[in-house]
Amino acid sequence: MQVLNMRLPEIPDVAPLADYDAGLLTETYRRMVLIRQFEMKVNELFLQGIMPGTIHLSLGQEASVVGACLALEADDVITLTHRGHGQALAKGLSADALMAELFGKETGCCQGKGGSLHIGDMSVGALPAIAIVGASSPIAAGMAFAFKRQETGQVALNFFGEGTANKGDWHEALNLAAIWNLPVIFLCENNLYGVSTHITEVMAIEYVAERASAYGMPGRTIYGNDPIIVYEAVRTAANRARAGAGPALIECLTYRRGGHKRDDPGAYRPQEEVEAWFKTDPIPAFRDRLLQDPRFSTSVIEDLEASVKTAIDASVDLAQASDTPAVASALEHVYAD
Repeated sequence: MQVLNMRLPEIPDVAPLADYDAGLLTETYRRMVLIRQFEMKVNELFLQGIMPGTIHLSLGQEASVVGACLALEADDVITLTHRGHGQALAKGLSADALMAELFGKETGCCQGKGGSLHIGDMSVGALPAIAIVGASSPIAAGMAFAFKRQETGQVALNFFGEGTANKGDWHEALNLAAIWNLPVIFLCENNLYGVSTHITEVMAIEYVAERASAYGMPGRTIYGNDPIIVYEAVRTAANRARAGAGPALIECLTYRRGGHKRDDPGAYRPQEEVEAWFKTDPIPAFRDRLLQDPRFSTSVIEDLEASVKTAIDASVDLAQASDTPAVASALEHVYAD
């Protein structure tokens, strides 16, 4: 498989979908569409002034998170980033709970106290997000340490962006995971830009995954806009970790379809680059592949897409109808020494 050029993508050869269970393929597409439609609806609500706060959308990065999470077991855990809506939905968080959280309602996954930057639900294995860049990597290593010590057979997966790979705590987490042989996967969603800074301005090597060799763990750079490629890479790393072979670093090359956050037009990106990457949009690409499989038809795909839209519209209605948290609840679930 060819690796992408850092600036312009080359789409690698992919395995035929006939090799995969129809249920897995259906769920892969459903979760990708769920994330895309959820993010589009949330953006619409913000632009209308209906939803409070701010957001960092993951439009365009659906394949990386869905492929990764479907390769995990239900009791495996992930850590989220500030761009975490898609990661949480990919791991199984419901649109109802996430939408309510973004509205600050008590039916939200964090009872309305977390908002966009602190979503999560441990019942589905999604550790509530930490918005500080790089801070979740040591925590993922710590969770993996607990899994190893308690012999649970679980794996921790740490989502992070390429900007995190220049943080000291990220390097410390990789070193600790390597020397202690921990069952953790460090998964980089490399969308080329840390806010508005291109990765080539802050890293002398071409790929983040090259840094894995410094810590004695395997590192792979893969095309992140195909969920099956990501699924296979993460499944291999997870099986390896469960077998006691230690951590791995996987770098998924992908591209966000908007700026860093909702008020960023992304004008710093070269138009040639934007156009080239937008042609690799993971959702229409995977949809086309499904339609080439005799197990799928246009009507089946359209029914799935319609059901997702209905579910998201219902999540908005539910969130708006829910109560806001009582003032006294601010003192609940707070711990101090």
